[in-house]
Amino acid sequence: MIKKITKGRLKVKCSPTREELGLVAAADVTTAINTLLNQKNEVNIVFASAPSQNEFLANLINANIDWSRINAFHMDEYVGIDPEAPQAFGKFLKDRVFSKVTLKSVNYINSAAADLKAECARYTTLLEQHPIDIVFLGIGENGHLAFNDPHVAYFDDPQSVKTVELDLMCRQQQVNDGCFSTLDQVPTSAFTITIPELLHVDKLFAIVPAITKAQAVKATCDGPISTDCPSSILRTHKNVTLYIDEQSGSLI
Repeated sequence: MIKKITKGRLKVKCSPTREELGLVAAADVTTAINTLLNQKNEVNIVFASAPSQNEFLANLINANIDWSRINAFHMDEYVGIDPEAPQAFGKFLKDRVFSKVTLKSVNYINSAAADLKAECARYTTLLEQHPIDIVFLGIGENGHLAFNDPHVAYFDDPQSVKTVELDLMCRQQQVNDGCFSTLDQVPTSAFTITIPELLHVDKLFAIVPAITKAQAVKATCDGPISTDCPSSILRTHKNVTLYIDEQSGSLI
């Protein structure tokens, strides 16, 4: 049975298992996408890249959606990583989604860009040309949204896309998730879409399973709205649904 609660303006759906969470989130997202496709010619979506998204994405690619009318973006990427490396976020999404459905366009952040500011400006322009309709989010163990870790998260950030230095907890999470074998292998900097750029989107879907996210979910739902836990700002948005399982929701 799905439990439904609200935290501020945040809608929370708690599923018994991670697998059911993926099914429920994919069903809701499918409805949202198809509603928009009935209203406009194409839909622009930002995808999150993390193991937390696996079950959701596996269900979503089998949904009855006209992918040929969707422009896809991703919200963050490591600076300097080989675009074909298994840990690269673009590669993660290519393997799980972008190579499995026929999209109108796929817009990658160029991790190998020589000029970081120019790459941020290029991706900002793409977002301006394709105003985002839907964002799929994860929440980090430190409460980050995209790669907006607490020390670089600004609720009034003037930028849309920027580069950041990753904090230790964020980098350790990449090891905990099995993406890297050791901390030394995890890049120290990344491109990220900023929090205001994410929050101005009409519909946000946050997919956050697993016991490792329990503290972050607790802080998101019940803690102060502060950049100490960037995801706490989701409680102020008009249309966010947070999908959790019994493990990630065990403290709320």
